[in-house]
Amino acid sequence: MTNAQLEIQIILSLVAVACALPGVFLVLRKMALISDAISHSILPGIVIGFFITQDLASPLLILMATLTGVLTVVLVEYIQKTGLVKEDTAIGLVFPALFSLGVILIARNAGDVHLDVDAVLLGEVAFAPFDRWMYNGIDMGPKSLWMIGTILSVSIIMLMMFYKELKIATFDAGLAASLGFTPIGIHYGLMTISSVTTVGAFDAIGAILVVAFMIVPPACVYLLTTNLKKMLIGSSLVGIFASITGYWVAHVLDTSIAGTIATVLGLLFFVVYLFAPNKGYISQWYKTKQQKTEVAMLVFMLHLANHEDESERNINHLQEHINWTKQRAKKVLKLASQNNMIEIEDGVINLTVKGLSFTEKAISYISDNKNSELEGIKQNFFLFRG
Repeated sequence: MTNAQLEIQIILSLVAVACALPGVFLVLRKMALISDAISHSILPGIVIGFFITQDLASPLLILMATLTGVLTVVLVEYIQKTGLVKEDTAIGLVFPALFSLGVILIARNAGDVHLDVDAVLLGEVAFAPFDRWMYNGIDMGPKSLWMIGTILSVSIIMLMMFYKELKIATFDAGLAASLGFTPIGIHYGLMTISSVTTVGAFDAIGAILVVAFMIVPPACVYLLTTNLKKMLIGSSLVGIFASITGYWVAHVLDTSIAGTIATVLGLLFFVVYLFAPNKGYISQWYKTKQQKTEVAMLVFMLHLANHEDESERNINHLQEHINWTKQRAKKVLKLASQNNMIEIEDGVINLTVKGLSFTEKAISYISDNKNSELEGIKQNFFLFRG
């Protein structure tokens, strides 16, 4: 492995962690699309910063792009608060307009500048090691490495300083306000960090991979845990794993590094989505299936408790009285028998002592819930009349 390959992997890993940290809070706040909006709408800020400085390496580009990113959030929230459109619609209105403005400014005034579609959308991290920072003739390493490293360091420091405030404001803004925090200030601080991170990664990895790093790792880990600290650490590790794996797959296949990493992230999410222990598709399908079987067994036992006629409890006529298929009736009967809820004598099904106790508790529970619902309806009715 060459030094350039090592530097590329380090840059990708740092970007993955830097994007994952604010990405966790964006996912938890249900603001995932904001990252997409910011990653595209910063383009006019970069272009305007270049017009002022005539230098693509100027820090003013980062400042202008960050301000544009925050402006995007402000505009989205302003349009949303009018109540005329929802948040996703507001995002769809704002970021295409700003992104298009940036494209027009480039086409009209900076056609000879290297700000093309590849730079904006895909980036090219393979070129990052060649853009070096020289200090007094000493090679300090790739500029992207220093930029992303600085942004990540600031993000970690800010996270450690305001972790409690971010956590409370994310899950309960009302509680945060009552404790003396400023939810709006915390919100815009998070948006500023997201914008700065997006700008820092913009040239190296492009807008598409920024969105992928910010959303997919937190979404994967969210399906595995609800612990915030574990989400932050897990999202960072998922991003690093996808970065290194995607890089080497792209190296072997000779394809786009950014595109391959985004694909690897998508495959990782698909695997987690299917096989996550508690929230995965297969797990949820199995739980739903089990719940249906349990409800069917309860219906079966209530039927036995409410019918004394042996003909209605005959094992050969069970499916006719409960209107089940033969296969379903056989399955429920087997489950009840395995749990020692029933006993069968001469083809007639009877409840055991355990089955009678279970059924009585179920009837009592159902009756109590009905009474509670009726009481609630009465209270609402009298409140309405008053």
